[in-house]
Amino acid sequence: MTASVAPSSPAVRTEDAEVLVVGSGLAGLLTALRLAPRPVTLLTKTPFLAGGSSDLAQGGIAAAVALDDSPSDHADDTLAVGAGLCDEAMVRLLAEDGAIEARTLIAQGLPFDLDGDGVPRLGQEAAHRRPRILHAGGDATGHTLVQALVARVRGTPSIRVVERSCAVDLVLAGGEVSGLLALDAAGRQVFYRCPRVVLATGGIGSLYLRTTNPPEATADGLAMAARAGARLGDLEFVQFHPTALAVSPADDGAPMPLLTEALRGEGALLLDGCGRRFMADEHPLAELAPRDVVARAVWRRVAAGERVTLDLRPALSRAGADRFPTVLALCREAGLEPAKTPVPVAPAAHYHMGGVVTDADGRTSVPGLWACGELACTGVHGANRLASNSLLEAIVFASRIARDVAAGVRAAPAAGVPSPQVPVLPVVPGGEVAFDEMAAMALVLRRTLYERVGLARDHDGLSAAGESLAGLSRRLDGLVATAAAAGSEAGASPTAAGLVRWCELRNRVLAARLITAAALARRESRGAHYRTDFPVPAVPVQPRRFLTLADLEAG
Repeated sequence: MTASVAPSSPAVRTEDAEVLVVGSGLAGLLTALRLAPRPVTLLTKTPFLAGGSSDLAQGGIAAAVALDDSPSDHADDTLAVGAGLCDEAMVRLLAEDGAIEARTLIAQGLPFDLDGDGVPRLGQEAAHRRPRILHAGGDATGHTLVQALVARVRGTPSIRVVERSCAVDLVLAGGEVSGLLALDAAGRQVFYRCPRVVLATGGIGSLYLRTTNPPEATADGLAMAARAGARLGDLEFVQFHPTALAVSPADDGAPMPLLTEALRGEGALLLDGCGRRFMADEHPLAELAPRDVVARAVWRRVAAGERVTLDLRPALSRAGADRFPTVLALCREAGLEPAKTPVPVAPAAHYHMGGVVTDADGRTSVPGLWACGELACTGVHGANRLASNSLLEAIVFASRIARDVAAGVRAAPAAGVPSPQVPVLPVVPGGEVAFDEMAAMALVLRRTLYERVGLARDHDGLSAAGESLAGLSRRLDGLVATAAAAGSEAGASPTAAGLVRWCELRNRVLAARLITAAALARRESRGAHYRTDFPVPAVPVQPRRFLTLADLEAG
Protein backbone atom coordinates (compact mmCIF):
# COMPACT_ATOMS: atom_id res chain seq x y z
CA MET A 1 0.00 0.00 0.00
CA THR A 2 1.73 3.15 -1.25
CA ALA A 3 0.80 6.44 -2.79
CA SER A 4 2.59 7.95 -5.78
CA VAL A 5 3.90 11.43 -6.28
CA ALA A 6 6.07 13.17 -8.83
CA PRO A 7 9.84 13.20 -8.13
CA SER A 8 9.66 16.88 -7.25
CA SER A 9 7.31 16.32 -4.29
CA PRO A 10 8.59 17.95 -1.09
CA ALA A 11 7.72 14.70 0.75
CA VAL A 12 10.68 13.02 -0.93
CA ARG A 13 14.29 14.17 -1.25
CA THR A 14 15.87 13.26 -4.60
CA GLU A 15 19.49 12.24 -5.08
CA ASP A 16 21.16 11.12 -8.31
CA ALA A 17 23.29 7.99 -8.58
CA GLU A 18 25.00 6.36 -11.54
CA VAL A 19 24.82 2.82 -10.14
CA LEU A 20 23.01 1.77 -6.97
CA VAL A 21 24.00 -1.38 -5.06
CA VAL A 22 21.66 -2.41 -2.23
CA GLY A 23 23.15 -4.69 0.41
CA SER A 24 26.53 -5.04 2.09
CA GLY A 25 27.16 -8.76 2.26
CA LEU A 26 29.78 -10.44 0.11
CA ALA A 27 27.70 -9.99 -3.06
CA GLY A 28 27.11 -6.27 -2.58
CA LEU A 29 30.65 -5.44 -1.46
CA LEU A 30 32.26 -7.33 -4.34
CA THR A 31 29.87 -5.88 -6.92
CA ALA A 32 30.70 -2.35 -5.77
CA LEU A 33 34.44 -3.08 -5.80
CA ARG A 34 34.33 -4.69 -9.23
CA LEU A 35 32.51 -1.62 -10.60
CA ALA A 36 35.31 0.74 -9.51
CA PRO A 37 36.29 3.31 -10.68
CA ARG A 38 32.70 3.83 -11.89
CA PRO A 39 30.81 5.85 -9.25
CA VAL A 40 28.66 3.59 -7.07
CA THR A 41 26.26 4.34 -4.23
CA LEU A 42 26.09 1.43 -1.80
CA LEU A 43 23.08 1.29 0.54
CA THR A 44 22.94 -0.87 3.65
CA LYS A 45 20.25 -0.86 6.32
CA THR A 46 22.68 -1.93 9.02
CA PRO A 47 24.41 0.69 11.19
CA PHE A 48 27.76 -0.58 9.94
CA LEU A 49 29.01 -1.54 6.51
CA ALA A 50 29.31 -5.28 7.06
CA GLY A 51 25.83 -6.79 6.98
CA GLY A 52 23.84 -9.86 6.07
CA SER A 53 24.56 -13.55 6.39
CA SER A 54 28.00 -13.38 4.75
CA ASP A 55 29.55 -11.97 7.90
CA LEU A 56 28.26 -14.97 9.88
CA ALA A 57 29.35 -17.64 7.39
CA GLN A 58 31.49 -20.31 9.04
CA GLY A 59 31.79 -22.41 5.92
CA GLY A 60 33.98 -21.42 3.06
CA ILE A 61 34.10 -21.03 -0.70
CA ALA A 62 33.89 -24.20 -2.76
CA ALA A 63 36.22 -23.97 -5.75
CA ALA A 64 38.18 -26.45 -7.86
CA VAL A 65 41.63 -24.97 -7.21
CA ALA A 66 43.46 -28.18 -6.20
CA LEU A 67 45.63 -30.02 -8.72
CA ASP A 68 43.57 -33.20 -8.34
CA ASP A 69 40.24 -31.38 -8.74
CA SER A 70 38.39 -29.97 -11.73
CA PRO A 71 35.46 -27.65 -12.42
CA SER A 72 33.78 -30.59 -14.13
CA ASP A 73 33.87 -32.67 -10.93
CA HIS A 74 32.66 -29.70 -8.90
CA ALA A 75 29.78 -29.18 -11.34
CA ASP A 76 28.84 -32.86 -11.20
CA ASP A 77 28.68 -32.76 -7.39
CA THR A 78 26.51 -29.65 -7.56
CA LEU A 79 24.14 -31.25 -10.05
CA ALA A 80 23.82 -34.40 -7.95
CA VAL A 81 22.78 -32.46 -4.85
CA GLY A 82 20.41 -30.23 -6.84
CA ALA A 83 18.06 -33.21 -7.31
CA GLY A 84 17.38 -32.72 -11.01
CA LEU A 85 16.39 -29.04 -10.95
CA CYS A 86 19.70 -27.27 -11.53
CA ASP A 87 20.30 -25.33 -14.73
CA GLU A 88 23.26 -27.37 -15.94
CA ALA A 89 24.75 -24.63 -18.11
CA MET A 90 24.69 -22.22 -15.18
CA VAL A 91 26.22 -24.82 -12.86
CA ARG A 92 29.12 -25.42 -15.22
CA LEU A 93 29.59 -21.66 -15.59
CA LEU A 94 29.64 -21.37 -11.78
CA ALA A 95 32.27 -24.07 -11.38
CA GLU A 96 34.51 -22.86 -14.21
CA ASP A 97 34.29 -19.13 -13.39
CA GLY A 98 34.46 -20.01 -9.71
CA ALA A 99 37.90 -21.58 -9.97
CA ILE A 100 39.14 -18.48 -11.81
CA GLU A 101 37.55 -16.02 -9.38
CA ALA A 102 38.86 -17.91 -6.34
CA ARG A 103 42.41 -17.88 -7.69
CA THR A 104 42.01 -14.16 -8.43
CA LEU A 105 40.95 -13.43 -4.84
CA ILE A 106 43.89 -15.46 -3.52
CA ALA A 107 46.27 -13.55 -5.82
CA GLN A 108 44.75 -10.25 -4.68
CA GLY A 109 45.80 -11.03 -1.15
CA LEU A 110 42.50 -11.84 0.55
CA PRO A 111 43.34 -13.67 3.79
CA PHE A 112 42.62 -17.30 2.94
CA ASP A 113 44.12 -20.02 5.11
CA LEU A 114 47.35 -21.33 3.53
CA ASP A 115 49.80 -24.02 4.55
CA GLY A 116 53.51 -23.44 5.13
CA ASP A 117 54.17 -23.55 1.38
CA GLY A 118 51.55 -20.91 0.60
CA VAL A 119 49.10 -23.47 -0.79
CA PRO A 120 45.42 -23.11 0.22
CA ARG A 121 44.30 -25.45 2.98
CA LEU A 122 41.19 -27.13 1.61
CA GLY A 123 38.40 -28.57 3.75
CA GLN A 124 35.90 -31.36 3.08
CA GLU A 125 32.16 -30.80 3.34
CA ALA A 126 29.02 -32.80 2.72
CA ALA A 127 28.44 -34.21 -0.79
CA HIS A 128 31.78 -32.94 -2.17
CA ARG A 129 33.80 -35.82 -3.56
CA ARG A 130 37.07 -34.33 -2.35
CA PRO A 131 38.37 -31.42 -0.25
CA ARG A 132 37.77 -28.16 -2.15
CA ILE A 133 36.59 -25.67 0.48
CA LEU A 134 38.68 -22.52 0.90
CA HIS A 135 38.59 -21.06 4.41
CA ALA A 136 39.76 -17.81 5.97
CA GLY A 137 40.34 -17.53 9.67
CA GLY A 138 39.39 -21.16 10.22
CA ASP A 139 35.62 -21.27 10.72
CA ALA A 140 35.31 -17.46 10.53
CA THR A 141 35.51 -17.34 6.73
CA GLY A 142 32.61 -14.98 6.18
CA HIS A 143 33.66 -12.49 8.83
CA THR A 144 37.31 -12.57 7.77
CA LEU A 145 36.57 -11.99 4.09
CA VAL A 146 33.82 -9.42 4.66
CA GLN A 147 36.02 -7.35 6.95
CA ALA A 148 38.83 -7.43 4.36
CA LEU A 149 36.40 -6.28 1.67
CA VAL A 150 34.91 -3.60 3.93
CA ALA A 151 38.37 -2.11 4.33
CA ARG A 152 38.79 -2.05 0.55
CA VAL A 153 35.36 -0.47 0.02
CA ARG A 154 36.15 2.20 2.60
CA GLY A 155 39.38 2.90 0.75
CA THR A 156 37.76 3.17 -2.70
CA PRO A 157 36.92 6.84 -3.46
CA SER A 158 34.38 5.96 -6.16
CA ILE A 159 32.14 4.08 -3.70
CA ARG A 160 29.77 6.15 -1.57
CA VAL A 161 28.43 4.19 1.39
CA VAL A 162 25.08 5.09 2.97
CA GLU A 163 24.47 3.23 6.23
CA ARG A 164 21.14 2.89 8.07
CA SER A 165 19.33 3.20 4.75
CA CYS A 166 16.28 0.99 4.34
CA ALA A 167 15.27 0.31 0.74
CA VAL A 168 11.49 0.60 0.37
CA ASP A 169 10.53 0.15 -3.29
CA LEU A 170 11.89 0.14 -6.80
CA VAL A 171 10.60 2.96 -8.99
CA LEU A 172 9.78 2.28 -12.63
CA ALA A 173 9.12 4.46 -15.64
CA GLY A 174 7.91 2.90 -18.87
CA GLY A 175 8.51 -0.58 -17.42
CA GLU A 176 12.19 0.13 -16.68
CA VAL A 177 13.99 0.90 -13.46
CA SER A 178 14.40 4.61 -12.85
CA GLY A 179 15.50 4.47 -9.24
CA LEU A 180 14.69 3.38 -5.74
CA LEU A 181 12.85 4.85 -2.76
CA ALA A 182 14.59 4.48 0.60
CA LEU A 183 14.37 5.69 4.17
CA ASP A 184 17.41 7.41 5.62
CA ALA A 185 18.64 7.04 9.20
CA ALA A 186 16.13 9.64 10.41
CA GLY A 187 13.18 7.98 8.66
CA ARG A 188 13.04 10.56 5.85
CA GLN A 189 12.15 9.38 2.34
CA VAL A 190 14.85 9.60 -0.32
CA PHE A 191 14.40 8.87 -4.02
CA TYR A 192 17.67 7.69 -5.57
CA ARG A 193 17.23 8.55 -9.22
CA CYS A 194 19.27 5.85 -10.95
CA PRO A 195 18.78 3.70 -14.08
CA ARG A 196 20.94 0.79 -12.85
CA VAL A 197 20.08 -0.96 -9.57
CA VAL A 198 21.77 -4.09 -8.23
CA LEU A 199 19.88 -5.82 -5.44
CA ALA A 200 22.14 -7.85 -3.13
CA THR A 201 19.87 -7.87 -0.10
CA GLY A 202 20.39 -11.47 1.00
CA GLY A 203 17.89 -14.09 2.02
CA ILE A 204 14.65 -14.74 3.86
CA GLY A 205 15.81 -16.50 7.02
CA SER A 206 14.14 -14.25 9.58
CA LEU A 207 10.76 -15.27 8.18
CA TYR A 208 11.26 -18.45 10.23
CA LEU A 209 11.06 -18.98 13.98
CA ARG A 210 14.44 -20.72 14.03
CA THR A 211 17.10 -19.35 11.71
CA THR A 212 20.84 -18.88 11.45
CA ASN A 213 20.34 -15.63 9.53
CA PRO A 214 20.78 -12.15 11.04
CA PRO A 215 17.69 -10.04 11.90
CA GLU A 216 18.08 -7.93 8.75
CA ALA A 217 17.33 -10.93 6.48
CA THR A 218 13.68 -9.93 6.01
CA ALA A 219 13.22 -10.73 2.30
CA ASP A 220 13.36 -7.04 1.33
CA GLY A 221 14.86 -7.57 -2.10
CA LEU A 222 12.53 -10.44 -2.97
CA ALA A 223 9.45 -8.41 -2.02
CA MET A 224 10.62 -5.22 -3.77
CA ALA A 225 11.42 -7.12 -6.96
CA ALA A 226 8.04 -8.88 -6.77
CA ARG A 227 6.19 -5.57 -6.46
CA ALA A 228 8.14 -4.32 -9.50
CA GLY A 229 6.85 -7.30 -11.51
CA ALA A 230 10.05 -9.36 -11.58
CA ARG A 231 9.97 -13.04 -12.41
CA LEU A 232 10.64 -15.27 -9.39
CA GLY A 233 11.67 -18.91 -9.26
CA ASP A 234 12.26 -21.98 -7.06
CA LEU A 235 10.71 -20.20 -4.06
CA GLU A 236 9.62 -23.45 -2.40
CA PHE A 237 13.19 -24.56 -1.77
CA VAL A 238 14.33 -23.33 1.64
CA GLN A 239 17.40 -25.03 3.05
CA PHE A 240 17.61 -25.73 6.76
CA HIS A 241 20.99 -26.10 8.39
CA PRO A 242 20.95 -29.36 10.36
CA THR A 243 23.14 -28.24 13.22
CA ALA A 244 22.26 -24.90 14.76
CA LEU A 245 23.18 -24.64 18.42
CA ALA A 246 19.93 -25.11 20.35
CA VAL A 247 20.55 -23.06 23.48
CA SER A 248 18.33 -19.96 23.24
CA PRO A 249 14.57 -19.34 23.02
CA ALA A 250 13.24 -19.32 19.47
CA ASP A 251 10.79 -16.44 19.88
CA ASP A 252 13.26 -13.63 20.56
CA GLY A 253 14.17 -13.15 16.89
CA ALA A 254 17.87 -13.74 17.48
CA PRO A 255 19.73 -16.01 15.07
CA MET A 256 20.75 -19.43 16.31
CA PRO A 257 24.52 -19.95 16.36
CA LEU A 258 25.56 -22.16 13.47
CA LEU A 259 27.81 -25.16 13.90
CA THR A 260 29.58 -25.35 10.56
CA GLU A 261 29.22 -28.20 8.08
CA ALA A 262 33.00 -28.55 8.23
CA LEU A 263 32.71 -30.11 11.69
CA ARG A 264 30.99 -33.15 10.21
CA GLY A 265 33.49 -33.07 7.36
CA GLU A 266 36.20 -33.53 9.99
CA GLY A 267 34.36 -36.34 11.78
CA ALA A 268 31.80 -34.80 14.18
CA LEU A 269 28.94 -37.23 14.89
CA LEU A 270 25.20 -36.72 15.37
CA LEU A 271 23.71 -38.56 18.35
CA ASP A 272 20.10 -39.26 19.27
CA GLY A 273 18.48 -38.96 22.68
CA CYS A 274 20.07 -42.23 23.77
CA GLY A 275 23.53 -41.07 22.73
CA ARG A 276 23.50 -43.37 19.69
CA ARG A 277 24.83 -42.36 16.28
CA PHE A 278 21.91 -42.44 13.83
CA MET A 279 22.94 -40.97 10.46
CA ALA A 280 24.57 -44.21 9.30
CA ASP A 281 21.05 -45.69 9.27
CA GLU A 282 19.67 -42.76 7.28
CA HIS A 283 22.04 -42.47 4.31
CA PRO A 284 25.17 -44.21 2.93
CA LEU A 285 27.15 -40.99 3.47
CA ALA A 286 25.98 -40.77 7.10
CA GLU A 287 26.90 -37.32 8.53
CA LEU A 288 28.14 -36.24 5.09
CA ALA A 289 24.78 -36.82 3.40
CA PRO A 290 23.16 -33.85 1.62
CA ARG A 291 21.91 -31.19 4.02
CA ASP A 292 18.24 -31.83 3.39
CA VAL A 293 18.63 -35.48 4.38
CA VAL A 294 20.56 -34.63 7.55
CA ALA A 295 18.21 -31.79 8.50
CA ARG A 296 15.09 -33.94 8.18
CA ALA A 297 16.70 -36.77 10.16
CA VAL A 298 17.49 -34.35 12.99
CA TRP A 299 14.07 -32.68 12.69
CA ARG A 300 12.14 -35.95 13.07
CA ARG A 301 13.87 -36.63 16.36
CA VAL A 302 13.59 -33.07 17.69
CA ALA A 303 9.89 -32.94 16.73
CA ALA A 304 9.38 -36.18 18.65
CA GLY A 305 10.84 -34.58 21.76
CA GLU A 306 14.34 -36.05 21.57
CA ARG A 307 17.44 -34.10 22.47
CA VAL A 308 19.79 -34.42 19.48
CA THR A 309 23.43 -33.59 20.04
CA LEU A 310 26.56 -33.13 17.95
CA ASP A 311 29.74 -34.73 19.27
CA LEU A 312 32.55 -32.39 18.22
CA ARG A 313 35.33 -34.36 19.89
CA PRO A 314 36.30 -36.44 16.83
CA ALA A 315 36.56 -33.25 14.73
CA LEU A 316 38.56 -31.36 17.35
CA SER A 317 40.91 -34.32 17.74
CA ARG A 318 41.41 -34.69 13.99
CA ALA A 319 41.63 -31.05 12.89
CA GLY A 320 42.72 -29.30 16.07
CA ALA A 321 40.90 -26.75 18.17
CA ASP A 322 42.46 -23.87 16.23
CA ARG A 323 40.48 -24.96 13.15
CA PHE A 324 37.16 -24.01 14.80
CA PRO A 325 37.68 -20.94 17.00
CA THR A 326 34.23 -19.47 16.23
CA VAL A 327 32.39 -22.68 17.12
CA LEU A 328 34.30 -23.10 20.36
CA ALA A 329 33.63 -19.49 21.34
CA LEU A 330 29.89 -19.83 20.60
CA CYS A 331 29.63 -23.01 22.65
CA ARG A 332 31.51 -21.55 25.59
CA GLU A 333 29.37 -18.40 25.51
CA ALA A 334 26.42 -20.75 26.01
CA GLY A 335 28.14 -22.46 28.95
CA LEU A 336 29.03 -25.59 26.96
CA GLU A 337 32.38 -27.33 26.71
CA PRO A 338 32.39 -29.28 23.41
CA ALA A 339 35.78 -30.86 24.13
CA LYS A 340 34.14 -32.73 27.01
CA THR A 341 30.53 -33.40 26.03
CA PRO A 342 28.26 -33.29 22.92
CA VAL A 343 26.24 -30.10 22.39
CA PRO A 344 22.48 -29.77 21.60
CA VAL A 345 21.47 -28.98 18.01
CA ALA A 346 18.30 -28.37 15.98
CA PRO A 347 17.61 -27.48 12.34
CA ALA A 348 17.21 -23.79 11.46
CA ALA A 349 16.30 -21.94 8.26
CA HIS A 350 19.59 -21.18 6.61
CA TYR A 351 19.52 -20.50 2.87
CA HIS A 352 16.97 -19.81 0.14
CA MET A 353 17.64 -21.54 -3.15
CA GLY A 354 14.86 -19.54 -4.79
CA GLY A 355 14.67 -15.85 -5.50
CA VAL A 356 14.61 -13.32 -8.33
CA VAL A 357 15.30 -15.09 -11.61
CA THR A 358 18.43 -13.89 -13.42
CA ASP A 359 20.43 -14.75 -16.49
CA ALA A 360 24.18 -15.46 -16.61
CA ASP A 361 24.93 -11.75 -16.17
CA GLY A 362 22.60 -11.23 -13.23
CA ARG A 363 19.91 -9.46 -15.26
CA THR A 364 16.34 -9.84 -14.03
CA SER A 365 13.17 -9.64 -16.12
CA VAL A 366 12.90 -5.94 -15.21
CA PRO A 367 15.16 -3.76 -17.41
CA GLY A 368 17.73 -1.92 -15.33
CA LEU A 369 17.55 -4.37 -12.41
CA TRP A 370 20.19 -6.95 -11.50
CA ALA A 371 20.20 -9.39 -8.57
CA CYS A 372 23.19 -11.01 -6.89
CA GLY A 373 23.88 -13.42 -4.06
CA GLU A 374 21.24 -15.30 -2.08
CA LEU A 375 18.47 -13.06 -3.41
CA ALA A 376 19.14 -14.20 -6.98
CA CYS A 377 17.80 -17.39 -8.51
CA THR A 378 20.50 -18.27 -11.04
CA GLY A 379 19.54 -21.93 -11.29
CA VAL A 380 22.83 -23.21 -9.84
CA HIS A 381 21.35 -24.65 -6.64
CA GLY A 382 18.30 -26.51 -7.93
CA ALA A 383 16.30 -28.13 -5.15
CA ASN A 384 19.19 -28.21 -2.68
CA ARG A 385 22.38 -26.15 -2.38
CA LEU A 386 25.74 -27.89 -2.28
CA ALA A 387 27.70 -26.82 0.80
CA SER A 388 29.83 -23.67 0.35
CA ASN A 389 28.48 -22.90 -3.12
CA SER A 390 26.68 -19.78 -1.84
CA LEU A 391 29.72 -17.57 -1.30
CA LEU A 392 31.06 -18.89 -4.60
CA GLU A 393 27.87 -17.82 -6.37
CA ALA A 394 28.24 -14.35 -4.88
CA ILE A 395 31.81 -13.84 -6.11
CA VAL A 396 31.16 -15.28 -9.57
CA PHE A 397 28.04 -13.26 -10.34
CA ALA A 398 29.28 -10.08 -8.68
CA SER A 399 32.02 -9.98 -11.28
CA ARG A 400 29.68 -10.82 -14.15
CA ILE A 401 27.15 -8.20 -13.06
CA ALA A 402 29.82 -5.53 -12.70
CA ARG A 403 31.08 -6.21 -16.23
CA ASP A 404 27.54 -6.15 -17.61
CA VAL A 405 26.57 -2.95 -15.80
CA ALA A 406 29.80 -1.21 -16.84
CA ALA A 407 29.42 -2.27 -20.48
CA GLY A 408 25.83 -1.14 -20.88
CA VAL A 409 24.81 2.46 -21.40
CA ARG A 410 21.10 2.99 -20.92
CA ALA A 411 19.57 5.14 -23.61
CA ALA A 412 17.70 8.27 -22.65
CA PRO A 413 13.96 7.69 -22.15
CA ALA A 414 12.10 7.76 -25.43
CA ALA A 415 9.69 10.57 -26.17
CA GLY A 416 6.35 9.93 -24.57
CA VAL A 417 7.67 7.71 -21.77
CA PRO A 418 6.05 8.95 -18.55
CA SER A 419 8.12 10.37 -15.73
CA PRO A 420 8.57 8.06 -12.77
CA GLN A 421 5.92 8.17 -10.10
CA VAL A 422 7.78 7.82 -6.83
CA PRO A 423 5.86 5.83 -4.22
CA VAL A 424 5.43 7.54 -0.90
CA LEU A 425 4.87 5.64 2.30
CA PRO A 426 1.30 5.73 3.57
CA VAL A 427 0.47 6.99 7.03
CA VAL A 428 2.14 4.33 9.15
CA PRO A 429 0.90 3.79 12.71
CA GLY A 430 3.18 5.06 15.44
CA GLY A 431 3.54 4.55 19.16
CA GLU A 432 4.27 1.55 21.36
CA VAL A 433 0.88 -0.10 20.77
CA ALA A 434 1.39 -0.24 17.00
CA PHE A 435 5.01 -1.30 17.42
CA ASP A 436 3.96 -4.15 19.73
CA GLU A 437 1.20 -5.23 17.36
CA MET A 438 3.61 -5.43 14.43
CA ALA A 439 6.03 -7.44 16.59
CA ALA A 440 3.21 -9.84 17.47
CA MET A 441 2.29 -10.19 13.78
CA ALA A 442 5.91 -10.96 12.91
CA LEU A 443 6.00 -13.70 15.56
CA VAL A 444 2.81 -15.27 14.19
CA LEU A 445 4.34 -15.24 10.72
CA ARG A 446 7.60 -16.84 11.91
CA ARG A 447 5.78 -19.59 13.80
CA THR A 448 3.48 -20.25 10.84
CA LEU A 449 6.33 -20.70 8.41
CA TYR A 450 8.47 -22.83 10.73
CA GLU A 451 5.60 -25.15 11.64
CA ARG A 452 3.76 -25.39 8.31
CA VAL A 453 6.18 -24.28 5.57
CA GLY A 454 9.35 -25.73 7.07
CA LEU A 455 11.08 -29.10 6.94
CA ALA A 456 7.89 -31.14 6.58
CA ARG A 457 4.90 -29.84 4.63
CA ASP A 458 1.51 -31.05 3.50
CA HIS A 459 -1.53 -29.68 1.68
CA ASP A 460 -3.59 -28.94 4.76
CA GLY A 461 -0.75 -27.20 6.57
CA LEU A 462 0.25 -25.14 3.54
CA SER A 463 -3.37 -24.15 2.86
CA ALA A 464 -3.81 -23.09 6.48
CA ALA A 465 -0.56 -21.15 6.30
CA GLY A 466 -1.73 -19.37 3.15
CA GLU A 467 -4.97 -18.33 4.84
CA SER A 468 -3.14 -17.15 7.96
CA LEU A 469 -0.68 -15.10 5.92
CA ALA A 470 -3.45 -13.55 3.83
CA GLY A 471 -5.08 -12.57 7.10
CA LEU A 472 -1.85 -10.96 8.28
CA SER A 473 -1.70 -9.00 5.03
CA ARG A 474 -5.22 -7.69 5.58
CA ARG A 475 -4.43 -6.92 9.21
CA LEU A 476 -1.35 -4.93 8.19
CA ASP A 477 -3.38 -2.97 5.64
CA GLY A 478 -5.97 -2.35 8.34
CA LEU A 479 -3.34 -0.84 10.63
CA VAL A 480 -2.42 1.63 7.91
CA ALA A 481 -6.03 2.43 7.06
CA THR A 482 -6.81 3.08 10.73
CA ALA A 483 -3.78 5.34 11.09
CA ALA A 484 -4.71 7.27 7.95
CA ALA A 485 -8.30 7.77 9.13
CA ALA A 486 -7.22 8.92 12.58
CA GLY A 487 -4.48 11.20 11.27
CA SER A 488 -2.35 13.03 13.80
CA GLU A 489 -4.87 12.32 16.56
CA ALA A 490 -3.92 8.62 16.51
CA GLY A 491 -1.00 9.21 18.82
CA ALA A 492 2.75 9.36 18.40
CA SER A 493 4.18 9.66 14.92
CA PRO A 494 6.16 6.62 13.80
CA THR A 495 9.86 6.75 14.55
CA ALA A 496 12.50 5.78 11.99
CA ALA A 497 12.62 2.37 13.68
CA GLY A 498 8.84 2.08 13.42
CA LEU A 499 8.88 2.90 9.71
CA VAL A 500 11.57 0.29 9.09
CA ARG A 501 9.58 -2.25 11.13
CA TRP A 502 6.50 -1.60 8.98
CA CYS A 503 8.50 -1.90 5.74
CA GLU A 504 10.13 -5.14 6.87
CA LEU A 505 6.84 -6.65 8.01
CA ARG A 506 5.20 -5.79 4.69
CA ASN A 507 8.09 -7.52 2.91
CA ARG A 508 7.98 -10.54 5.20
CA VAL A 509 4.28 -11.06 4.67
CA LEU A 510 4.52 -10.84 0.88
CA ALA A 511 7.56 -13.12 0.67
CA ALA A 512 5.95 -15.67 3.01
CA ARG A 513 2.82 -15.76 0.86
CA LEU A 514 4.88 -16.29 -2.30
CA ILE A 515 6.94 -19.10 -0.75
CA THR A 516 3.82 -20.81 0.60
CA ALA A 517 2.08 -20.62 -2.77
CA ALA A 518 5.10 -22.16 -4.49
CA ALA A 519 5.31 -24.95 -1.90
CA LEU A 520 1.62 -25.72 -2.31
CA ALA A 521 2.01 -25.96 -6.10
CA ARG A 522 4.88 -28.51 -6.02
CA ARG A 523 3.10 -31.79 -5.29
CA GLU A 524 6.15 -33.98 -4.73
CA SER A 525 9.18 -34.19 -2.44
CA ARG A 526 12.44 -33.01 -3.94
CA GLY A 527 15.60 -31.72 -2.28
CA ALA A 528 14.80 -29.25 0.47
CA HIS A 529 11.06 -29.39 -0.31
CA TYR A 530 9.50 -32.32 1.56
CA ARG A 531 5.76 -33.07 1.35
CA THR A 532 4.50 -35.77 3.72
CA ASP A 533 1.45 -36.19 1.46
CA PHE A 534 3.72 -36.60 -1.60
CA PRO A 535 6.81 -38.20 0.00
CA VAL A 536 8.68 -39.27 -3.13
CA PRO A 537 10.08 -37.32 -6.10
CA ALA A 538 7.84 -37.23 -9.15
CA VAL A 539 8.75 -39.23 -12.26
CA PRO A 540 9.39 -37.67 -14.68
CA VAL A 541 10.91 -34.69 -12.88
CA GLN A 542 8.47 -31.86 -12.34
CA PRO A 543 9.90 -28.72 -13.96
CA ARG A 544 11.18 -25.65 -12.17
CA ARG A 545 8.38 -23.29 -11.19
CA PHE A 546 8.28 -19.57 -11.88
CA LEU A 547 5.77 -16.98 -10.77
CA THR A 548 5.18 -13.27 -10.37
CA LEU A 549 3.17 -11.20 -7.92
CA ALA A 550 0.39 -11.07 -10.51
CA ASP A 551 0.17 -14.88 -10.37
CA LEU A 552 -0.21 -14.79 -6.59
CA GLU A 553 -2.91 -12.13 -6.78
CA ALA A 554 -4.73 -14.03 -9.53
CA GLY A 555 -4.57 -17.32 -7.61
